[in-house]
Amino acid sequence: MAMEQVNDLNFDESVVKADQPVLVDFSATWCGPCKQIEPFVKQLADEYAGQVKVVKVDIDESPGTAAKYGIRGVPTLKMFKGGQVIAEQVGAAPKAKLAELIKRAL
Repeated sequence: MAMEQVNDLNFDESVVKADQPVLVDFSATWCGPCKQIEPFVKQLADEYAGQVKVVKVDIDESPGTAAKYGIRGVPTLKMFKGGQVIAEQVGAAPKAKLAELIKRAL
């Protein structure tokens, strides 16, 4: 399953108003650690398909959303539930640690 690309224009619709928990991967094309965790994020998107939505936000293409959610470094993953951030991970982490974000929302 391909991760949905989300930007400043559709973030609220895709994430804040979503009827299921959403894992948001804030990243950038120039970010090495972002590329390092991308396979884990894609695997989690497949493993939790139907339970959790997984989306990606490029901070360079969506500076408004990045600023609104205080993104200072990438990768930053935030778990949204009911439109609110309930958990976050700043920096690259093993897949198991990323899965813990999702488990908190279920």
